[in-house]
Amino acid sequence: MPFCTSPSRRTVKLLFDLFPVILFFVTFKFGQSNSAELAAWLQGFLGGAADPEQAPVLAATLVAIVASVVQFGIVLARGKKPEPMLWISLVIILVFGSLTLLLHDSTFIKVKPTILYWVFAAILGFAAVTGRNFLTKLLGSQIKLPEAAWKKMQIAWILFFFLTGGLNLLVAFLCETETWVNFKLFGILGLTLIFTIALGFWITRIAAAEQNNGQAEG
Repeated sequence: MPFCTSPSRRTVKLLFDLFPVILFFVTFKFGQSNSAELAAWLQGFLGGAADPEQAPVLAATLVAIVASVVQFGIVLARGKKPEPMLWISLVIILVFGSLTLLLHDSTFIKVKPTILYWVFAAILGFAAVTGRNFLTKLLGSQIKLPEAAWKKMQIAWILFFFLTGGLNLLVAFLCETETWVNFKLFGILGLTLIFTIALGFWITRIAAAEQNNGQAEG
């Protein structure tokens, strides 16, 4: 949820964060045109018969798991402490991705984004109930906002995570798998960008008003 980093750093971080999702999308698209060969390879790799219709999403899930582990390893190799969101994301992809591969059932990987977003919403919700705000720890040193604004921002992120998780379920189980895969990358990314840009404008306006009030008092 960064707002105050440079555009180039934001772009690099966004691509790094999306690394597993992008590879999931690319692998799925590749698998659609090579489903029979992919099913045969998965049968030897995973054991048991692999349905050619399920092969693209199974292969994409396997690649996403590997990409997530590599992503986590890169953070450690650079001597940085992994963010809690990265820890949570890794654990969830390992659990739900493994269930998808072991049971040859795409249901688990389809609900994975919902579980991830609802976990984030629950963490922020618990913090709000207990009088804490994780956003102040993340952004408090970069921008000055009144306490009421921090609370509103936290509630906004809770609602965003909750509603996006629910929308993922609707697309996953009411639409074709291909539609869900497209939504998983472009739909959720688009919603996140729109939300963060709108929130960024709101923060800029509040921060400017707070600065003007401080100058007036001075």
